[in-house]
Parts: sequence; structure tokens; C-alpha cells
Amino acid sequence: MIPVRGLPEVREGDDVAGLVAAAAELEPGDVVVVAHKIVSKAEGRVVRLDEIEPSAQARELAAGEDPRRLEAILSESARLVRTRPPLVIAETRHGFVCASAGVDASNAPEADTVVLLPEDPDASAARLRDRLRELTGAVVALIVSDSFGRAWRQGTTDVAIGCAGLRPLLDLNGERDSVGYELHATVIAVADELAAAAELVRGKLDRVPVAIVRGYAVRGEGTASELVMPRDRDLFR
Repeated sequence: MIPVRGLPEVREGDDVAGLVAAAAELEPGDVVVVAHKIVSKAEGRVVRLDEIEPSAQARELAAGEDPRRLEAILSESARLVRTRPPLVIAETRHGFVCASAGVDASNAPEADTVVLLPEDPDASAARLRDRLRELTGAVVALIVSDSFGRAWRQGTTDVAIGCAGLRPLLDLNGERDSVGYELHATVIAVADELAAAAELVRGKLDRVPVAIVRGYAVRGEGTASELVMPRDRDLFR
């Protein structure tokens, strides 16, 4: 895992792939993992709190915190899964189930702003990948990542919310282990594992939003939407 250092603060309209290409020497087969924050900033997915009028529901959920932030969360939510004011676990329009519908004030461009998830993280990943190939000639895989909590584990870990140029799931069903047992329900979330590995060299407070995973045998194609649990298989809904 190789951190990409020296990137400037990203603003709306910036060429993120151009910044990465200028800061890193890419090799064919690299997996470039980009924190969603800089993708969202470049795509204009930043909201000023002073432009938000909180609803009655937002004021109720705020529990003493800023109700404008809660209104931003409600605006990004397709469904509220659980609430313990001011904590909200929501399903986004993308199908992700996460805290605050992905709305986050950390590493925002300025005070009293929040950053939203990209409108279409898979499309963002594809655009960045194509642009990097145009600029560098290297065919790489691209992951857009974000930090998610897990209902049955403490702490957060980065996961892939967008990807291009790799197969996000490795299905081992039908394969046999070393003693001949046939696997029946083993699917590895490869894109999530790569996103989590890259986070080890990025850090939350180090202002390193991009990392390269080198040496993984990239294969296949797919999108991060494949990682979302289908509703009919979700035992927690």
C-alpha cells in the first residue's frame, strides 16, 4: 500500500485524476483507492448549513445538536433504519445502510458545511479510471471508498462505495478446500478488503486521501453496487 502525498485541498470542479497523476507514478494493474470526500468536493457535493431550513422531524432527531445537519441527513435518506437521537442509521438512495446517510462534517472544506456522498459513486470511479488512463497510459482499477460502521463489530473500516476495473466479489462457491470440502456460501468482498487495506496508509487525520494498492492480481469487471445486500436476502431489514 502506497500513500499518495502532497495533494492540495480539492475544490469543486478540480480534476482529481489530474492531481493524482501529477503526484504518483502509476503502474498497470495498480488499484487506486480514492476517499469519497475529494470526489464529492470536486463534484460539488458540499452543502452549506446556513442554506438549510430544518424540518420538524430534523429538530426532533437533533436532540440538542444542529438540526440543519439532521435535515441534510434526511434529504439524503431513502429510509431511516434506526434512530437514537441524534444518531441516525439510514439507507441512502444508493442502497447503502450507514450512519448519517453518509453526510459528514469531518474534512469538510470549511466550517458549517457538510459533505455528501457522490450522486453515483460507480460512475465517479469509472470517470476517474478513464481519465487516469488518458493522462498516464496505465490501465488501473479504481475504488471510491468511505468509512462504514458494522452492526456486529466495534469501530469503522473503509469499504468500496464505487469501483471500476475489477471484480468486486470473488465467488468461491463450488470450490474445494484442502480436505475436499465443497464451499457453498463463500463470497469474498474483494473491493472492500482493498479499500480497508488502503486506509492503513491513508489515515483519518493525515490528509492523505488517495492510496495505491500494488501487487494485487486485478481481474474482472464490476461495480460496487454489487456489494449491496439484495433486500430479499437481508435478514436485518
